Amino acid sequence: MTTIIENFDLLVSNYRLGAFLPSIPLDSLFSTQGIMVMLLLAYAGAMWMFLTSAPKVHTIMVSDLKIAQQFYEGLLNLSTADVPLHYYYNYEQTLGTGGIDSLYLSANPTNPGFGGADGLWYQLKKNTQLHVITGASLGQKNRQRHVCFDRDCLEEVLLRVQARRLKYKIRRDKPLNFLVKDLEDRVIEMAEVSN
Repeated sequence: MTTIIENFDLLVSNYRLGAFLPSIPLDSLFSTQGIMVMLLLAYAGAMWMFLTSAPKVHTIMVSDLKIAQQFYEGLLNLSTADVPLHYYYNYEQTLGTGGIDSLYLSANPTNPGFGGADGLWYQLKKNTQLHVITGASLGQKNRQRHVCFDRDCLEEVLLRVQARRLKYKIRRDKPLNFLVKDLEDRVIEMAEVSN
């Protein structure tokens, strides 16, 4: 047992701090330039950790926020979520509305539906959130319209509708469009906007 400890002590004593560092002189490592490089590497690592831990966010535009809240909280039983930190810094916040059919957008230009943390936030899956904002127009026969730009989001909502055994009708598969009835027999149209 003592020979193992003596051999370990001999092994450790032969290696110095310089053996674990590359052949960079310590004075250049701790120079202004070396410190700046180390700070940049630390910043890059912190940003990578921040962005990879951020939840994926799906955005749905609705024609009436109160009815949408009743639908997502009451019928689909989605739990509310905190606004992700990257939304405070305007990351992933712009929606390119130039190529969107005006049929899906509200005629009210003063509607602040595209702003930061406005709207409703729900936890859709473990690392996926749903951001519900105003901005969609009413559908045919004054149907509530919920417009989404991401098919995965609408498929998740459809799975929740099916799991809750709500009345629904798939109108079109590509782009996905289906109707759901809420508890007050209002018809909600869920529509995917293809870019």
